[in-house]
Amino acid sequence: MLVAGLSFSTRLYKLTEPPHVCWDETHFGKMGSYYINRTFFFDVHPPLGKMLIGLAGYMSGYNGTFPFIKPGDKYENQNYWGMRGFCAVLGSFLPIFAYLIVLELSNSCTAAIIAATLLIFDTGCITISQYILLDPILMFFIMAAVLSMVKFNQQRYRSFTASWWFWLVLTGINLAGALGVKFVGLFVIVLVGLNTIGDLWRLLGDMSLSLVDIAKHFLARAFALILLPLILYVTIFAVHFVVLNKSGPGDGFFSSAFQSRLIGNNLHNASMPEYLAFGSTVTIKNLRIAGGYLHSHWHLYPEGVGARQQQVTAYLHKDYNNLWVVHRQQDNNSQSGNPDLVRHGDIVRLEHKETTRNLHSHLHEAPLTKKHFQVTGYGINGTGDANDLWQMEVCGGRKGDPVKVLRSKVRFLHRATGCVLYSSGKTLPKWGWEQIEVTCSPYLKETPSSQWNIEDHINPKLPNISLSVLKPNFLEILLESHIVMFRGNSGLKPKDNEMNSKPWHWPINYQGLRFSGVNATEYRVYLLGNPVVWWINLASLGLYFTMVAVASIATQRGFSLGQQRIEHSLVLVRGGGLLMLGWLLHYAPFFTMGRILYFHHYFPAMLFSSMLTGLTLDILFRSADLLLHPPYSYWFQRTGQLLLLFSILYSFYLFHPLSYGMTGPLAHEPGSAMAGLKWMDSWEF
Repeated sequence: MLVAGLSFSTRLYKLTEPPHVCWDETHFGKMGSYYINRTFFFDVHPPLGKMLIGLAGYMSGYNGTFPFIKPGDKYENQNYWGMRGFCAVLGSFLPIFAYLIVLELSNSCTAAIIAATLLIFDTGCITISQYILLDPILMFFIMAAVLSMVKFNQQRYRSFTASWWFWLVLTGINLAGALGVKFVGLFVIVLVGLNTIGDLWRLLGDMSLSLVDIAKHFLARAFALILLPLILYVTIFAVHFVVLNKSGPGDGFFSSAFQSRLIGNNLHNASMPEYLAFGSTVTIKNLRIAGGYLHSHWHLYPEGVGARQQQVTAYLHKDYNNLWVVHRQQDNNSQSGNPDLVRHGDIVRLEHKETTRNLHSHLHEAPLTKKHFQVTGYGINGTGDANDLWQMEVCGGRKGDPVKVLRSKVRFLHRATGCVLYSSGKTLPKWGWEQIEVTCSPYLKETPSSQWNIEDHINPKLPNISLSVLKPNFLEILLESHIVMFRGNSGLKPKDNEMNSKPWHWPINYQGLRFSGVNATEYRVYLLGNPVVWWINLASLGLYFTMVAVASIATQRGFSLGQQRIEHSLVLVRGGGLLMLGWLLHYAPFFTMGRILYFHHYFPAMLFSSMLTGLTLDILFRSADLLLHPPYSYWFQRTGQLLLLFSILYSFYLFHPLSYGMTGPLAHEPGSAMAGLKWMDSWEF
């Protein structure tokens, strides 16, 4: 009750402050609004966290109308407290779960209290729990999965009882929850998987069990830890697709067939001419997932990047600058009567509707893909040169086959150079508005990057047909959404004026994140871990390995440790080993990731580190009698515990303004609440 009371009070205190959008609330608050309005959007994470945020907002009276445009926007009269409160309540469970996990692993109330205290009074954990973010939801499911797994391990002698099944099934449910919020939930799945393999290996060595009994154990775990989470995970996406049935800002990331199921999209229940004809106005979409629409605008390539002609890019959103007019090789005049259809092998000229420049290529190298040629917009009002001509091919087609709108995969072969129009998937720099590079590839192998389809098709001289036959089935949209998410994740770039951090920064609390405010008149919040908590955690990682090594050497050399020391060693190796493995699984993979990384990515690992610290320090204090005789060993133990508690509480007292916000003088000015507390130059508060 003490842990729960302190945890909830520290997380819910000043929850509505500041009354404006902070940091990534601009994304996840907006996505919660999309669910309330049933508007389709694209995000790099699975949907469960945003769905729950939207549900919390809806249940608390939020109507989904606030735009969440940028950090600092005032909430005014909006009911934002429900979404913040939901995240804060889930964040409040983390110290409670830590207490219960360490209590199960160590059978020590002191170790459990140390672990819970580290988390309750960590300024970073408080800050990340108080805003509309995915992190507290993710960490709730991770910790709930670990607690369920540990509780299940304690049921090993009560196989197939109600409590055994309860904790096993609950583990699977929480694994689905963790993965359904962010893909890093996969790390806790690996942790539970390794624990399960070890458990089955132990059962295989139990000679009192028949092979049939072992098979039952295996099938029960396969159902609860593989099949059930998979069913729940797929169900999350099924609900996601049913709820988000209206066209929105995410349409352009997905294929034409995917878009045809969205109400309000121009392809939903639409009708348009079936076959492409000369004189038609079209949009041309690359078939690579998130390949974008062929696009141009008035901006030129900068000096030193190929020819200084008009930029041609691929753009992921619907836009007037995606429109192109299909012309014959020489004729720029509209046909009278029925226009001629474009067929496989025809030579075409594509004129950008807004700027009237032709799609053009030449032997200058492309901006990013240096072995490809540059693609530009050239000429004016249809007048250009021979480098504006492209041969249109239907993939798998024969000469004379017409080009079917949406259904034909087409390629554009440049007549002068022999290269093929290509979307590289690479993001252009600021001068290219961070749109996708379009090149002309000399490598003619058919790939989705060099294949396109005609999406929008406007030609009043042709009869229209219904496009309802294009709607994909559930498995197709599930697969496509995952491919788009994976590619979006790998392509994440830092925001303007924002530094990304490196994994080695995180355990040492090297650099925080500015959540809100910059100057003295603004309400300032800064995400930074309680330095004492984080540095104790860091020291305890080394201390853990030292203590395990000492215990192992003592056992190997035959020292008589006594029953209590043996129990301590088992807790260190088994309980501590599980927590150390959890820390490594949630930390080490970030060293291999190519995407942008932020400080908050470390917080799941920090939970395991804090639990390991509680277990390690408790055994250290209880081992004082190895060096000191009673009552000095008892005094040392109690003094160490009190010093630890005092240092955590005093550090929390010093740094709590970072979490709960501050106004007035800046940290380097006299009179500031943070004056003299910038212990590291890299801290930016």
